[in-house]
Amino acid sequence: MNAQQIMALSRAGVAVEVVPETGSTNVDLLARAFTLQGPVLLVAEHQTAGRGRAGRSWLSSPDHSLTFSLAWKFGGGLQSLTGLPLAIGTALAETLGRLGQPVQLKWPNDVLKDGDKLAGILVETASAADGGVWAVIGIGLNLAMPDELEAQIGRSVAAVPWLARMERDTLLAAILDGLAEALRLFDQAGFGAFSARWNLLHGWQGQLVVILDRGEVLHEGLAAGVDDAGRLLLDTENGRIAIVAGDVSLRIKT
Repeated sequence: MNAQQIMALSRAGVAVEVVPETGSTNVDLLARAFTLQGPVLLVAEHQTAGRGRAGRSWLSSPDHSLTFSLAWKFGGGLQSLTGLPLAIGTALAETLGRLGQPVQLKWPNDVLKDGDKLAGILVETASAADGGVWAVIGIGLNLAMPDELEAQIGRSVAAVPWLARMERDTLLAAILDGLAEALRLFDQAGFGAFSARWNLLHGWQGQLVVILDRGEVLHEGLAAGVDDAGRLLLDTENGRIAIVAGDVSLRIKT
């Protein structure tokens, strides 16, 4: 991958850096956040210590995935970022759809293909020098899935062989453009500008699901999409409730 080529193909106006290998692109950008002058996309051709939500590991394979982080500064405080991971998921899913690969979304921050996880999103924050806040958005996207990596992960995961054949710089430029457009809109209007778009992509709309926290069942009901704050709406026997993001797993009830 070539940083200059990605920037030439993109209209986002974002600085791009490509490194052959690193532990975690999120960790790298978080360490630099206080000195960043503008948005930066950091791409790793191989990431050895990728992280997912709730401290989970994100396993990837060189040449078979995209692993990158985007640092983006917001003028408001942390409260203004409510729903940001869902807005990012919407932008990523819509971009993949425009590239010919329809996908769905799972609350709060997974991209699904045929019911299996295709991409994960991890958003972390750091203070900016001027009082704003940097959001460091880490994304791991499976392009192909070697049998040995799937065995290491220990569950069925998705891949997009169609996009794996696409030139990497072109693919990253398209994803960067979709993300940058969404982040600018989010900064202006918040998640309310994305909730209807997210709901159109909801993979488990109307499905009977259970909400788990550390293996304990908290709620069960019909998944009814998200509200303008990014909360999952669940239709239970006692009426509709709103689930707030946290260390919660969503599973289709069988």
